[in-house]
Amino acid sequence: MGIAKLENNKKSTKDVNFGDLWGKYGTFGILILMIVIFGLSSPQYFLTSNNITQIFTQSSVNVLIGMGVFFAILIAGIDLSVGSILAFAGMVTAKLMIAGVDPILAAIIGGIFVGGLLGAINGALVNYTGLHPFIITLGTNAIFRGATLIISDANSVYGFPYDFVQIFAGTFLGIPTPVILALFVAGLLWFLTTKTRLGRNIYALGGNAESAHYSGINVKKHTMIVFIISGVCAGLAGVVTTARLGSAEPLAGTGFETYAIASAIIGGTSFFGGKGRVLSVVIGGLIIGTINNGLNILQVQTYYQLVVMGGLIIAAVALDRFFSAKDKK
Repeated sequence: MGIAKLENNKKSTKDVNFGDLWGKYGTFGILILMIVIFGLSSPQYFLTSNNITQIFTQSSVNVLIGMGVFFAILIAGIDLSVGSILAFAGMVTAKLMIAGVDPILAAIIGGIFVGGLLGAINGALVNYTGLHPFIITLGTNAIFRGATLIISDANSVYGFPYDFVQIFAGTFLGIPTPVILALFVAGLLWFLTTKTRLGRNIYALGGNAESAHYSGINVKKHTMIVFIISGVCAGLAGVVTTARLGSAEPLAGTGFETYAIASAIIGGTSFFGGKGRVLSVVIGGLIIGTINNGLNILQVQTYYQLVVMGGLIIAAVALDRFFSAKDKK
């Protein structure tokens, strides 16, 4: 009987260790696997230094909006409006520059501020209606997209200063500016989640909102902060996208909420709240960028990429639920 108990304990330890290993290194393992697959499929194109730089640059937008959605998911919520916020913030930035706002930095800050403002609207609606963020952000996604079409008259806006484009098309020490920006934001949010009381409270809120409330955590305040962070990240992504395209498009960011959610979920963020890491979301964004880039090189049509994204989201959530269930046992 003692031997059987010892064997059961060993088996349990192995199960826990495998779950821990998957939580810590699973996302990185997926990234390496994608690189190997596409590297073997098209080594002459995929593994070039120019293409690797392109993957990092393209992934910067995925990383920015993914980190915003990460916070919404961290409190067991969701933000489906990030694509529309991206478009609206980019359009406002372009309109400010066309209107002659100087310096350019003021127009950039204006776009980011608008992103945060739309995020605050999401947070306020969630707090004061009591509806789930899925319903609220599904509605505001349509509202913000409609507002973008209204202020732009459904037309692209271009002709803003060349210096604005150069800021986000240039490099610093050989590193593309959008990549530096995404890493800087990731560093700030990593510090917030790991070194501050606010970060600990957000994790507690995601783990159990009722317990967090009885522990003295202001649930509405932290919910508002989470959605403002998501809006600011989407606003930043909108500014970067506008600069990279050289124009503000009213339909920019359409479907990007899928990429944002995929970046967070594939990055190991629990869809049930209270678990996740900023670094893993960054890797998740790189995985999305790598898949899109690799499939484009292999000349796979865009709609197949959406199939892959959907499959990865389902697989990631299923694995999260599987390991969560094993932990409870």
